[in-house]
Amino acid sequence: MLAKLKSGAVVGVDGLLVDVEVDVALGLPTFTTVGLPEGAVKESKERVKAAIKNNGYEFPNRRITVNLAPADVKKGGAGYDLPIALGLLAATEVIPLENLARHSVVGELSLDGQVRATPGILPMVIAAKNAGLDTVLLPKANLAEAAVVGDIRLIGIETLGEAVDILTGARPAPEAPAAAANQTPLNHYAVDFSEVKGQEHAKRALEIAAAGHHNVLLQGPPGSGKTMLARRLPTILPALSFAEALETTKIYSVMGLLPPVTGLINERPFRTPHHTISDAGLIGGGQIPRPGEVSLAHNGVLFLDELPEFKKNVLEVLRQPLEDGAVTIARASNSLRFPARFMLVAAMNPCPCGYYPGNAHHHCSCNPVQLQRYRHRLSGPLLDRIDLHLEVPAVRYTDLATPAAGEQSESIRQRVAAAHQIQRQRFQRRQTACYNSQMTPADLKRYCSLDPPSQLLMQQAVDRLGLSGRAYHRILKIARTIADLAAIPAIQPDHVAEAIQYRRLDPQK
Repeated sequence: MLAKLKSGAVVGVDGLLVDVEVDVALGLPTFTTVGLPEGAVKESKERVKAAIKNNGYEFPNRRITVNLAPADVKKGGAGYDLPIALGLLAATEVIPLENLARHSVVGELSLDGQVRATPGILPMVIAAKNAGLDTVLLPKANLAEAAVVGDIRLIGIETLGEAVDILTGARPAPEAPAAAANQTPLNHYAVDFSEVKGQEHAKRALEIAAAGHHNVLLQGPPGSGKTMLARRLPTILPALSFAEALETTKIYSVMGLLPPVTGLINERPFRTPHHTISDAGLIGGGQIPRPGEVSLAHNGVLFLDELPEFKKNVLEVLRQPLEDGAVTIARASNSLRFPARFMLVAAMNPCPCGYYPGNAHHHCSCNPVQLQRYRHRLSGPLLDRIDLHLEVPAVRYTDLATPAAGEQSESIRQRVAAAHQIQRQRFQRRQTACYNSQMTPADLKRYCSLDPPSQLLMQQAVDRLGLSGRAYHRILKIARTIADLAAIPAIQPDHVAEAIQYRRLDPQK
């Protein structure tokens, strides 16, 4: 007898409906799974067999064939355990076949029939809803995550026996949680910008970076507060919109990184990979491509501390996501695209010992060869893609000892949100640009025109500093953001002058 039901797979960060066909026929007892199953899917026969027996049902001692369609898409993970088990029970007439119609089923089984949480539930439920299905049976542990979608019936399952009872009508289906609201609350962070002593110049630069979604390079001696500043950058970014929160939650769902009983992620990600990370770990990849750290930082901040300590080939793969806001991973069989629109904040010392050029308290012990080798670990094209180059000096004692607190993140966030609103109105007819950092050459020509004094100032900066064409465009974008923070329609010479100072630092010189 043949039973058919729906399940789900994840391709990239999007869900795909999978047809699960279970055929039980006369013949020698075998259990065959076809449809490009990976190792965990092939092993499901042992989990399914034990779960069915341990829940008091008879496992058919016949020839069993399981087909997962479409057959040209690789199937990975243990989420097919529950649909295969229910398909077997339907094929042996324990469950009426018609009761599985318009249902999607996902879940991993333990040997005693417990249904375990499965990664990637959110995109699978979205795919089921888009396909017009009525109900999704899924692990109870994933209910909060799935409830984000709304307008589809969800049944949380704890055991295989519970799923059978619900499908046969022996017990009513439990009531599903309400769908998440279309707005996410503003998070209350454990850190605040008011805790940073001194460094007013650096805090102003990070406010500009947040307002225009610009990338930042912080250079300074050890203990100057580079990491402290970077960790507080998310606190001045506006709250995630519902669309942004949904995008971010899908990525964390696919990676299985959602905390228990978590629905939407309502906090902007802050990712801090160690400098020993591989290029696949940073950018994504694998036999079945999975998102990397740049995608986990989507709609948030990617902080690379001790930037020159990262392998050069790892840093160079950042070029595409910094320009495109996405990562494309190509394989012989297919090509996947992962979202990766993040703010890059990088921190580095001025030299290997950290105290170049030295002062009365700290003497730089690096020789010229060490200094040159350290600074040339970063390529010019990568540095050109970082908008603001900021020097963070050591904090003075008078700043450390002052009892007065600095400006709170909330007040800075309000100014940043006002600048974002100006940019949304500016680019409301465009789908590809939402922030000043993403402006195209045509946008620069339209929105970043300079008056004669500003043009003269820009010409002098380009000639004296030897700036590239990309650096020139970066200065225009930063000046536009500074003008937006001041709510001034036209870029003024003082805006250009402030923007130029954020491009004067060149670690390669």
